[in-house]
Amino acid sequence: MEWYLKALRQYADFEGRARRKEYWMFTLFNLIFAILAVVIGGLLETGAIFYFIYVLATFIPNLSVLVRRLHDVGKSGWMYLVALIPLVGFIWLLVLLVTDSQPGDNEYGPNPKEENSGDYFGSADTLD
Repeated sequence: MEWYLKALRQYADFEGRARRKEYWMFTLFNLIFAILAVVIGGLLETGAIFYFIYVLATFIPNLSVLVRRLHDVGKSGWMYLVALIPLVGFIWLLVLLVTDSQPGDNEYGPNPKEENSGDYFGSADTLD
């Protein structure tokens, strides 16, 4: 949950880098909350209004954490547009999103793994 909230606090921050853990934990919680919004909408018989409100509210944070993730592997945020290429584009974007960080600094900033050296190997205190 910490990573989800971190991405929300960096609402429209397209600068810097986001490590894999930050991106995928945000994506996981985003999916869970989207499903909850659909379920709540179904229980209240309001249709998908809760889902659409949630998607609109998290669109910019979702995009910003994705751009920062692409920066972490040394790619421009515009590389997101490769997903517009049918099938191959989605696969290529997925490969970029699961690729490990570029070691050291790159043109987008310092490696977020090296900023928290104890966090590099997934210490237990970051899993809370």
